[in-house]
Amino acid sequence: MKNENLYKYILGIADNSLILGQRLGELTGHGPSLETDIACTNMSLDLFGQVRSYYQYAAKIAGDNRTEDDIAMLRKEREYVNVLLVEQPNTNFAYTMARQFLFDVYHLLFLQELQKSKDLTLSAIANKSIKEVSYHLRFSSDWIKRLGDGTEVSHQKMQDAIDGLWTYTDELFHQTEADIAMVSEVIGVDVTKLKEAYYNKVNAVLEESTLQIPESKWFQKGGKKGIHTEHLGYLLSDLQYMQRAYPNMEW
Repeated sequence: MKNENLYKYILGIADNSLILGQRLGELTGHGPSLETDIACTNMSLDLFGQVRSYYQYAAKIAGDNRTEDDIAMLRKEREYVNVLLVEQPNTNFAYTMARQFLFDVYHLLFLQELQKSKDLTLSAIANKSIKEVSYHLRFSSDWIKRLGDGTEVSHQKMQDAIDGLWTYTDELFHQTEADIAMVSEVIGVDVTKLKEAYYNKVNAVLEESTLQIPESKWFQKGGKKGIHTEHLGYLLSDLQYMQRAYPNMEW
């Protein structure tokens, strides 16, 4: 493949949104209130819309007759390169919002920089997605504050969620070989430069929410290299079922 690094780089962006979108989609009909249920479903649809743009571009680069559906649905578990954070399960609503918040802060910072890419397609996708992701962050931040500074029970559930998910945040700033190659060509985003702004923003919201900032310096990694938690396999079995049960199915 002529542009293999660009292809891999796009998957590294898109897979995060695909897997998180699927996680949010699992909540459809199960939200704590109708309004929240609809909001989570709409955020899932936002992410899938972004994913389609990325995968259509990736399919064009691959140039081997693969479609966006093939890329999304027919890879094996080790071929997905999403970060471990987004594949974590919907343990409870506090975990769902904590996971969303911890990713949203990164996602918005990332897209703001991706707008500057000299690759006009990636820049356009980022520019289109920023409005959606800005809303996602506002929504998840509000829930962090409501639950963190709410009742004793809601505070403890949110603190447990933040503590449990914190170990997956550092991987957001790891670089793959494709990342490094694309940064050198002024196409990709140097995520290492986002780390300080990320934790400053996250910590500010946690403090406002009366939540403790985790002190753990031990972090999980592997997702960007295709090494995932057990949760991804179960998620993919749902995500890929129709396409594998009815091969070459088209809408």
